[in-house]
Amino acid sequence: MPAKLPAQPWSVPVKLSEVPEDGRQVKLAPDAATRTAVAGFAGVLEVPRLEADFSLSRVGQGSLRVVGQVSATVVQRCVVTLDPVRNEVEEEINLVFAPPAAATAPAKAMQSVDAEDPSEELRHGAVDLGAIATEFLVLGIDPYPRKPDATFDSPAADDPASHPFSALAALKNGSDEKDS
Repeated sequence: MPAKLPAQPWSVPVKLSEVPEDGRQVKLAPDAATRTAVAGFAGVLEVPRLEADFSLSRVGQGSLRVVGQVSATVVQRCVVTLDPVRNEVEEEINLVFAPPAAATAPAKAMQSVDAEDPSEELRHGAVDLGAIATEFLVLGIDPYPRKPDATFDSPAADDPASHPFSALAALKNGSDEKDS
């Protein structure tokens, strides 16, 4: 059975019909409870600041362009010391959402090497700006956060007892002696 994905922690749906012909600006900043849910979803200790700024514009017949930026402060565990580390995340967003048939149809521009990415699918005539912001936040998080002064001192290589498999070798050697 495939693993169940966690529920989306932040949802701010905007329908295509709510975007005027001259576009719409949307600024988002979730409350503390939502930031806590986003932190759990993203696998970080805390998200003390999260902001998203979007510019929505209609494209062609029934498509929507979402351009913007996600900006956040996240607190993670240092991979060396396990101490909390604050990191800044800044991610640019530039997506086009199209009705289901148009999103899956190959575009002529996609045949070019310089073609833009294929369209995302409009779901029920709407985009979820909270989900988009969360997705780009997760993409921007440092997978190996490290405190600036953190150093890793590996065990001395010349000491056989410090080798990670020395305990297994001792067990094997003990079983060899019993077999004789």
